[in-house]
Amino acid sequence: MTSDASPSRRAVLGLAAAAVPAALLATGAAPASAATAVGGERLGLDGIQVSLGGAPRVPHLAAQSWLVADCENGEVLAAYRAHHRLPPASTLKMLFAATVLPKFDKAQKHRVAAADLAGIPEGSSLVGVEAGTTYTVDQLWHGVFLRSGNDAVHVLSAMNGGVPATVREMAAKAVDLQALDTHVVSPDGYDHPGQVSSAYDLSLFARHGLRNTDFRAYCGTRIAEFPARGGKKFQIQNTDRLLGVYKGMIGVKNGYTTHAGNTFTGAATRDGRTLLVTVMHPVNGYDQVYKDTSALLDWGFRAAGKVTPVGTLVAPVSEGGRPAAAGTPAPGPNAAKAGSGGSGGSSSSWPLFGAGGGAAALLAAGTVALRNRRPRRTRKH
Repeated sequence: MTSDASPSRRAVLGLAAAAVPAALLATGAAPASAATAVGGERLGLDGIQVSLGGAPRVPHLAAQSWLVADCENGEVLAAYRAHHRLPPASTLKMLFAATVLPKFDKAQKHRVAAADLAGIPEGSSLVGVEAGTTYTVDQLWHGVFLRSGNDAVHVLSAMNGGVPATVREMAAKAVDLQALDTHVVSPDGYDHPGQVSSAYDLSLFARHGLRNTDFRAYCGTRIAEFPARGGKKFQIQNTDRLLGVYKGMIGVKNGYTTHAGNTFTGAATRDGRTLLVTVMHPVNGYDQVYKDTSALLDWGFRAAGKVTPVGTLVAPVSEGGRPAAAGTPAPGPNAAKAGSGGSGGSSSSWPLFGAGGGAAALLAAGTVALRNRRPRRTRKH
């Protein structure tokens, strides 16, 4: 972000600096109004949004939210409750990577201190980072992408100035990407009160990240070696169950917590076309999120060129995207071109830095509510 930003851009980015109480955020709430929905009015409507034309019917899914988009031009081919705010689980690590990954050379080494690993939430997924062992940044990112390791996220956050600083940077990045449904509380996506995102925002994170060569390589890596004590190494495998299984699959990130359920953003390329699919919270558990993603990708490849887009994945503000905020009409489906791209400690001690979604809903709707929360359990990935 440059220092000569226009006043309107500063106003939008300023949302990231405001602390928003968790009690004021609407977990699972709809956007304030369709007219202000980022990416187009139809993306703010309830129900399946699609203009079939000669395309096949969209498969029936039982997920709470989903979206299918063209990764290159940003056209949203179909969506269901695209801006519905839900806990993101480890898919939020896409925003963490988009924020932090460009800041460190892959060959840089870091000897992990015990303080780097302090406060990792109980039940977190771990790759096996140990205090006293030296890791390269490249190895830590493999731990983030393949094993969704909150310990690797914690160490990279420590290298980045600490968890609170990283949360602030992620919040600012989300606002720049116009991911205004997202409220960042932790770098890793673990269940924390008020931490939410949407199928639309997760798709923005994936699209932006995939334009970074390293991001794309990490999310598409199936197997890697990770350091252990005494100079030894052990093998880690990617928890994305579609890699190497679904034709053309290139990534990106899955997630699961007891509260968030299963969430997945996947991208695949066929015949020169790359599609993005995000599925949030299918009702039938772990395997279903992959089945739903596969079904939507299959539909998208058949429907591409036969449907009229119902919206767009907008460009970042820093790259010329028209800022969209509460009270401002959202850009239409063709308003923006493709953008470019080049776990934390106890939540009780963290400030809640909003990325704009919770605050926007509060200003526009005047009233919000939190869903009842279930106890945390072991994080699967």
